[in-house]
Amino acid sequence: MILVTGGAGFIGANFVLDWLERSDEAIINLDVLTYAGNLENLKTLEGDKRHVFVQGDIGNSDLLIHLLKDYRPRAILNFAAESHVDRSIHGPEDFIQTNIVGTFRLLEASRDYWSRLKENEKQQFRFLHVSTDEVYGSLAKDEMPFTETHRYEPNSPYSASKAASDHLVRAYHHTYGLPVLTTNCSNNYGPYQFPEKLIPLMIVNALAGKSLPVYGDGQQIRDWLYVKDHCSAIRRVLEDGIPGQIYNIGGWNEKPNIEIVETICSLLDTFRPREGHSYRNLIKYVADRPGHDRRYAIDASKIERELGWRPAETFETGISKTVQWYLDNAAWVTHVQSGAYRHWVEKNYKERA
Repeated sequence: MILVTGGAGFIGANFVLDWLERSDEAIINLDVLTYAGNLENLKTLEGDKRHVFVQGDIGNSDLLIHLLKDYRPRAILNFAAESHVDRSIHGPEDFIQTNIVGTFRLLEASRDYWSRLKENEKQQFRFLHVSTDEVYGSLAKDEMPFTETHRYEPNSPYSASKAASDHLVRAYHHTYGLPVLTTNCSNNYGPYQFPEKLIPLMIVNALAGKSLPVYGDGQQIRDWLYVKDHCSAIRRVLEDGIPGQIYNIGGWNEKPNIEIVETICSLLDTFRPREGHSYRNLIKYVADRPGHDRRYAIDASKIERELGWRPAETFETGISKTVQWYLDNAAWVTHVQSGAYRHWVEKNYKERA
């Protein structure tokens, strides 16, 4: 079996669901269930003996040692992370604790476990660390996309904490020989994404008739990847990735934020039109966030060249599926929009009004 951390969050839950659609290999799913971790994401797995859920923190060394001893996974996939830049600006300490200290404790427990395995099991074991393109910093409009050898230049508490975790993972390979793999991925979107991120926030606000807040001039460029493509890339890296290597995962879809918002409005105008008005009328430019990176772009040629992976979805097909999913899953959206969520959105965007 494999151990997945953060498997009730957006990317982790999609990975767990996709894995068990394609394999009978069991998953131990460890998630502390913060605001963005939601067991409703995994509702279809209720009663499935291949999925063992454990509520707990990757910073809990005793729990990690216990799980590794009892279940003896052949691989550990670390999705657990605090991941929202705006939240990291308001409260960076949670990011330090989860992304740095938590990753350190997971590495320590993994190293101890791996060192006790039989030689053939040690050779087969993998520790796969899921990271972000934000560790590379910001690109000018005419610069080449990030490659795996690009210098780290994180610009937010979130990206700095992820960069630190990446460095720890690398060090554990070079110092101790732990067979690690690191993936750095571009912006994900798709089902089950918590509606604080750009795409689900725009969909949810539009359907509620609320303003669609766009930071600054809306010309911040991101490379967008449908989450199920990200999951397929991680499976390929786990299967055939070379220990110690980094693999950039991207969608070859660079688009400015305002274009993303306008595309969502156009799709909603088609799927659920407002009488007499386009959803574009709800777009509102607000003050930019501090230190907002202008452009991220991933060169994903290494994973294509070495592992034969390319995304299956274009942005056009992926965003259409995403908008339709949120339309079809209004109950899920309602359930995740707790009082705490509403308080956060009001606080974050009130400051930028």
